[in-house]
Parts: sequence; structure tokens; C-alpha cells
Amino acid sequence: MNLLIRILVTAVLVMIIAYFMPGVVVDSFKTSVIVAIVLGLLNVFIKPLLVLFTLPVTIFTFGLFLLVINAIIIMLCTEIVTGFEVKTFWTALIFSIILSISQSVMFSLSGSKD
Repeated sequence: MNLLIRILVTAVLVMIIAYFMPGVVVDSFKTSVIVAIVLGLLNVFIKPLLVLFTLPVTIFTFGLFLLVINAIIIMLCTEIVTGFEVKTFWTALIFSIILSISQSVMFSLSGSKD
């Protein structure tokens, strides 16, 4: 049940961010739910591989390269999900930062344990 709530919260946040942020397009709430699921799967399966392969760069940049990896994950999601579009890499970077911060705030306010 907790996983379903996290997916729905992420979907709502994706819709809100897309509404206020130029360069991000989400067709419907159904699309945002699919985006939330695909982002979760990409973060579980692809992100660890990217972090492992780019570990020297990540260490050299004191972890800031992880922001670039998050933006790459968002760009991969735009290629997978039809109806979800992020125009540029920089938009994906800002989108990923806003989404991460808003998820942290929402999940800390709800008191859900990770």
C-alpha cells in the first residue's frame, strides 16, 4: 500500500511541476502515473549502473555529477513514455532537482518511512 501511495504522490508532483515549468509536458494524469512508475524502475535498475560506471567523475565532483545522472534518467523516461516530454537537458536537470526536493518534503511531512 505504501508503494502505491508513493507512486500516486510522485504522479501528482509530476503534474504540478509540469504545469508550472515551461519545457515539461505531461498529457494526462494517467501519463504522470506511468512516468512515476517508469522513473521508479529506472532508478532501481539503470541508475545504480550509471553511478557505478561514473564513480570516478562523481568522486571528483564531490557527488554533484549525481545531478547529471538524475537528468539523464529523466531524459530516458521521456524516450520511454509517450505523452511525457522534457525539451532540453537543462530543463530535465531543473525538473529532477525540483521533483527530488518536493518528494523529500512530501514524504517527510507524511511521516512515511523509507
